[in-house]
Amino acid sequence: MLTVDHLHTYYGHIHALKDVSLSVEKGEIVTLIGANGAGKSTTLKTISGLLRPRQGSIQLEGEELTHYPPHEIAAKGVVQVPEGRRVFGRLTVVENLEMGAFVCSDQRLIKANFQRVFALFPRLAERKRQIAGTLSGGEQQMLATGRALMATPRVLLMDEPSMGLAPVLVESIFAIIQQLHASGTTILLVEQNARMALQVAGRGYVLQSGAIVLSATAENLRSNAMVRQAYLGES
Repeated sequence: MLTVDHLHTYYGHIHALKDVSLSVEKGEIVTLIGANGAGKSTTLKTISGLLRPRQGSIQLEGEELTHYPPHEIAAKGVVQVPEGRRVFGRLTVVENLEMGAFVCSDQRLIKANFQRVFALFPRLAERKRQIAGTLSGGEQQMLATGRALMATPRVLLMDEPSMGLAPVLVESIFAIIQQLHASGTTILLVEQNARMALQVAGRGYVLQSGAIVLSATAENLRSNAMVRQAYLGES
């Protein structure tokens, strides 16, 4: 469904992504793991159009995306849940969700998406008139995810959804990711918590210094000696 081929992305003169290729099939959860600074978030930003690659191809079901601006890529169905949540802190929960629906003009679909988000996140329904900046970190992560779902994504890009959350909330967020997967949502997941990511994903890629060094099923990655030592804290 989503295909990335030989991607090269730069920050000025810094070569951040070096010949990155990956794919995500319809209905899959694919995870991208790696250390801080490996290029995980850069990969997602390049896919979503926030960064322009110097070389390479990004295709959604065969359509080239690299020449579109971010809002048009989102309208085509590639929608990002950003690192750090990035909710609109002065707007209410409902207003944040409405911002996610900016690519949709079908009022019936928007209404259905509201119902879906509130069913998935009852806490947001309870706080729908609350100012987003006053929500807890976990609630803001729910809101950021719900905002993305309002765009009816064909592929959901999730960037570090567990970052900064207490362990009990991490469990909750990953349970939601599994629910989204069960409902048919296609997900590319960037996550420093490699153990949790490899529990929910079917396949994964390991990124080091801007390059893919390993790709395999999640089961095989969990048993790989390098992955166990570097990312799972096992000897």
